[in-house]
Amino acid sequence: MSQSPEEEKHKERQLPYYEIPDYPESYNAGTVAARVVDGLGFRYHWATEGLREEDLAYRPSEDSRSTFQTIDHIYYLSTMIINSLTAEINERPPDNYGLSLPELRQATLENIETVSKTLSKSDDAAFGGFKAAFQGRERRVEYPFWNMLNGPIADALYHTGQIVAFRRASGNPINPKAKVFFGKLK
Repeated sequence: MSQSPEEEKHKERQLPYYEIPDYPESYNAGTVAARVVDGLGFRYHWATEGLREEDLAYRPSEDSRSTFQTIDHIYYLSTMIINSLTAEINERPPDNYGLSLPELRQATLENIETVSKTLSKSDDAAFGGFKAAFQGRERRVEYPFWNMLNGPIADALYHTGQIVAFRRASGNPINPKAKVFFGKLK
């Protein structure tokens, strides 16, 4: 049974990043990093809202990822970022997590929200303990949080922009009322 437009709107508002939270009163490593992640969350929320089957299947070329595959990849990036904050080891992702679009959206947005909340409460010294760990066949490697900024966080922003371009190309642009400068729906 499909939901009414009002039920859909209510559900959408309950997902994280319908709007960006108010900014903190002070600047420090944690609040600035969290705000970058909040920007990702808002962009991702609106890039993935209201996608149709034809949008999810869209790919600009035969050898590129589809929109759905890109969303699946962003989910992996969000888990990689969380793992760097919790000392979990990153494993090679599956080709597909087997989640539906609503499940992927919710899980990704919740991951992004968790990352933001963790970062915003972190003092400068905590960042030294945030490591991205990868277990290879022969050895484990670790990278500092710096690599999360220019790696998975920047990559997730990049891929979110791809989703925006893909859905525009498939005839379904994002809601023009989503204003990224303000982090609000106008």
